[in-house]
Amino acid sequence: MLTTFPRLLLDHAARRGQAPAMREKEYGIWQTRSWADIARMAEHIACGLHQAGLHRGEHMVIIGANRPRLYATMLAAQSLGAIPVPLYQDAVAAECVFPINNAEVRFALVEDQEQVDKMLEIRESCPQLSHIYFDDPRGLRNYDEEGLAGLDELIGAGEAFSKQHPDFYKDEIEKAQAGDVAAMFFTSGTTGNPKGVVHTHNSLIDRARAGAEFDRLSGDEDVLAYLPPAWIGQNIFSYAQWLVCGYTVNCPESSGTVNIDLKEVGPTYYFAPPRVFEGLLTSVMIRMEDAGSIKRKMFHYFMDLAKKVGPDRLDGKSIGGSNALLYWLGNLLVYGPLRNNLGMNRVRVAYTAGEAIGPDLFSFYRSIGINLKQLYGSTETAVFVCLQPDHEARADTVGVPCQGVEIKVADNGEILVKSPGLLKEYYKNPKATEEVLTADGWYHTSDAGFIDSHGHLKIIDRVKDVGRIHGGANDGAMFAPKYVENKLKFFPQIKEVVAYGDQREKVCVMINIDFDAVGNWAERQNLPYAGYTDLAQKPEVYQLIRECVEKVNADLAEDALLAGSQISRFLVLHKELDADDGELTRTNKVRRGFIAEKYQPLIDGLYGGKTEQFIETVVKFEDGRTGKVSATLKIMDAKTFAPVKAAA
Repeated sequence: MLTTFPRLLLDHAARRGQAPAMREKEYGIWQTRSWADIARMAEHIACGLHQAGLHRGEHMVIIGANRPRLYATMLAAQSLGAIPVPLYQDAVAAECVFPINNAEVRFALVEDQEQVDKMLEIRESCPQLSHIYFDDPRGLRNYDEEGLAGLDELIGAGEAFSKQHPDFYKDEIEKAQAGDVAAMFFTSGTTGNPKGVVHTHNSLIDRARAGAEFDRLSGDEDVLAYLPPAWIGQNIFSYAQWLVCGYTVNCPESSGTVNIDLKEVGPTYYFAPPRVFEGLLTSVMIRMEDAGSIKRKMFHYFMDLAKKVGPDRLDGKSIGGSNALLYWLGNLLVYGPLRNNLGMNRVRVAYTAGEAIGPDLFSFYRSIGINLKQLYGSTETAVFVCLQPDHEARADTVGVPCQGVEIKVADNGEILVKSPGLLKEYYKNPKATEEVLTADGWYHTSDAGFIDSHGHLKIIDRVKDVGRIHGGANDGAMFAPKYVENKLKFFPQIKEVVAYGDQREKVCVMINIDFDAVGNWAERQNLPYAGYTDLAQKPEVYQLIRECVEKVNADLAEDALLAGSQISRFLVLHKELDADDGELTRTNKVRRGFIAEKYQPLIDGLYGGKTEQFIETVVKFEDGRTGKVSATLKIMDAKTFAPVKAAA
């Protein structure tokens, strides 16, 4: 029975050893590794790690981008009964200390010199970290640190051991059971230290299979692995489902070449958070604004048609003969070239998750023929809780419970989940485990929502974040900050939003502009600027953002439940919110409470009726240095609208 990841690997190597398993782009050329290659690599790394002293049940940290040898090392560790722990490659050194010490990590594999430097920097704080291996040797020739070695050296030692003990590797794999721990993923740590989410082979494989069966995935799929492997979403799509389905995973050359590599690969199965889809659309709209007038008119004409009939066409509904003919022409002239330019011409299934996606953004992709759907899940649920069936994809839901999942809604509106994919526990944190897992197997998601009349789940916000307006004309009205933030983030000019209003008489927001989109707009307006801070405070930019805010208010006025959440005042921040500055998590979620403390003077200014407020902020640069950014920020009022009364 194929109950563990190493067994799945050996099965693929035995049945279809020469089929492509992974491709990696190096120096502009795609290099293919077969299933037999990956299996051989995993065996040699496992034997090398065994010789170095990695024990069954131990944790091993893996830090880097998506690379075949890093994935093979995860398989190697699992083959020995050890537990891989992927960490975010963009985390600063100090962020690695708690996970490494919490999991008592002695072994680490890192991608390159940057990650080696991090491990060496924290060694004094992590004295048990005795073995550090690196994949890419560039820049490390003159490093002479105890326990530091290249992966090539480890593989060479493992290959020699394997020849002397040909049955060792398979014997070790046979010792594993489906209920053994397969991996541990650390949460973002939005409040306090991150928690280690423990998953078994069974929980991860079961959910990977459920997702694969739902969308009829096969070994013929092509996937682009470009998101951090430490994020369970990427891990499920490019590791768990890769091993379950046997499809090909493609690793970009670097983060800077992802868009080029996306076009070259042409994935059939694609996953991205809303932020990526927003960025792709923004780049398209920027290019269209720079196009000639004839091209612009043609684009807008056919996009208006696509918006009207495209989603219905994708859902298999009739759109009429004349619309069908016009859509065919639009596909020839606009939609097809656009999908090709986005790298999505071959996409059969595309998913977005992590945050709610704006309805217009969702509709845009579906209107041009991309089968974009939403899913719902978390690190603790091994991702797959709800999925949207083909022809039932809607922007305001996250789908129906998938195979093996039960959902119920608590009295306070919290979503509870029972699933084979639930975490085993939070590592060394029984109190936190008891808080989320009930004795009878229900998991507290902390999300507020409800099941609609079609059996689809709707998520409103985090339970703890759903609040009430207190005082004023909207006293007692519901306030869902994430809902408001996501509506604003649909606009290409707006990159990030932080909304406040719980227990206050009105809603106020702080906004990050999208520097590329607004910069492009400013250039077309002949508006000079000297960097982000200067551009953000231009009166013309404030007016542009004000129009976006008031459009959102008009939409909110039509929603009886959330009409009281209209935005009364806003400001544009002088710097971009950054994970390195603690303002975002490593998965780019807003740390609302932290930001409230850090920018208290701005919140006081918003609610105190001020028209401007001075702020000075400490920032951390990429090289580790710190500095200060200061500015006097304008604060602007926005028009609100009377709630639209439903027809009798």
